[in-house]
Amino acid sequence: MTSELFSPLTLRSGQVLKNRIAKAAMEENMADDGQLPDWQLLSLYQRWAAGGTGLLITGNVMVHAEALTGPAGVVLDEHAPLEPFIDWAKAAKSGGGAIWMQINHPGRQVASDMPGVVWGPTDIGVSLGKHSSRFGKPTAMTPQQIHETVERYAVTARRAEEAGFDGVEIHAAHGYLLSQFLSPLVNKRTDQWGGSLENRARMLLDIVRAVRASVSSSFAVAVKLNSADFQRGGFGADDARQVIEMLAPLGVDMVELSGGSYESPAMTGRPADDRTQAREAYFLDLAKDLVKTSPLPLMLTGGITRRVTAEKVLDSGVSVLGMGTALAITPDLPERWRQGREADRSMRPVTWSDKALASAASMAQVRHQMRRLARGRRTKPGTHPAIALISERRKQQRALRNYRTWLAKPRGAKV
Repeated sequence: MTSELFSPLTLRSGQVLKNRIAKAAMEENMADDGQLPDWQLLSLYQRWAAGGTGLLITGNVMVHAEALTGPAGVVLDEHAPLEPFIDWAKAAKSGGGAIWMQINHPGRQVASDMPGVVWGPTDIGVSLGKHSSRFGKPTAMTPQQIHETVERYAVTARRAEEAGFDGVEIHAAHGYLLSQFLSPLVNKRTDQWGGSLENRARMLLDIVRAVRASVSSSFAVAVKLNSADFQRGGFGADDARQVIEMLAPLGVDMVELSGGSYESPAMTGRPADDRTQAREAYFLDLAKDLVKTSPLPLMLTGGITRRVTAEKVLDSGVSVLGMGTALAITPDLPERWRQGREADRSMRPVTWSDKALASAASMAQVRHQMRRLARGRRTKPGTHPAIALISERRKQQRALRNYRTWLAKPRGAKV
C-alpha cells in the first residue's frame, strides 16, 4: 500500500525525509555516567530506525549542564566528548532515515531536589497545587544569562552536526524555558524580553538565528511550539500563528505543533480544552487553523496511533505526523502500515483523577517500554501505571546521586 504517508518531503535546507512519519521526541532519561548516551540509547534508536520511520527526533538533549529536566538527562555542551554522540547518530541513521537532536533548557521546570540552577523569565514558579513543591523556586534570568543561554543552544547545535546528526529541533513547547518566555502568564518582564509577543519571542528568535549561523545550510533547524498552552490567558493559537510567521524568514525547516505543560498536561492526552478531547490527534483542530496561514511545513504530534488518523492528519495539510507512545509500544508501526497492518497492542490508560500524578505515571509507562526495547525485549503496555511510576522513581533516585557527583567534579577545557 502506498499513500502520501510514504512520499518523500524536501525541506528548505534541501534535506529529504524519506516519508512523512516521524518519531517525536520522548524524554528517555537514560543517560549513562557523565550524562552521555550509552548502549541503551543506541540499541533503542536502532530498533526505531529498523521500523521504517522517516525521521527520528531524540528526547531532550540539554544545553546547560546545570539545568536538566531529569537527573538521567543527556548533556551536549562545549565540554562533552563527541564520540558517544557520533555512535548515537550512526545507530539512529542505520535504517536510512534522518536523525534530529531535540535541544532544550528546562527553565523553571526543574525538580526541587535537583542541584544546579532554576531559571525563568521571572520568579513565578510552577503551580501544581499540592504538587507545586516538586519544582524548585525559579530566579529571573539576567540579560547576561539570557545571552549566554542563546550561545549554549548554538554550541549544542554545532556539535550535533559535527557528531553526524542531520538537524536539531529547538524545544519551545511544553512549559520549558522558551515556552515560559512566550507565555504571558509566566513572562512578566518589563524589559526587551517581556510585554508584547514580539518581545516574549525574542529569545527564541535569537536562538534560531544563532543556531542557523552555527551550522551548515544543509543542516535542518526545526522548532517545537505549542499550538496552545491550554491555560486561561496563556499562549494561544493566534500567538502560535504569529510566532510561526516570525520564524519563517530565519531559515527554519519545519515547526512541530504540540500543546500543554506540566501545569496543563495536554501532551499526555489529558487536555484542558473541550475541542481536543478526541482520543487521537489531540491538537488536530488547532493545527487545521494554523496550516491555513503557515508559511512553513508543520508537523503534528499527539495521540496518533492508527493509519486512518495519520491519513486524516496529512489530509488537513500537515506535512509530517509525529508519534511518540505508539512507537514506544510498536517500534515497527510505519512498516506495519506499509504492509496494511496495524498495531496489535495499546498502552494501558491512566484514569487517575490527579492530573499531575497521572501525567507522571503516563510518562513512566512510556519510559518503561523504551527500556524494554533497548534491551531487545517485547514491550508490555499492560504494565500497571503505579508499578511503572514506582520503578521510575527508584531509577531517578539512583540517577540523581550520580548526577550530583558528576556535577561536583571539575570539567575540561572548552572544545
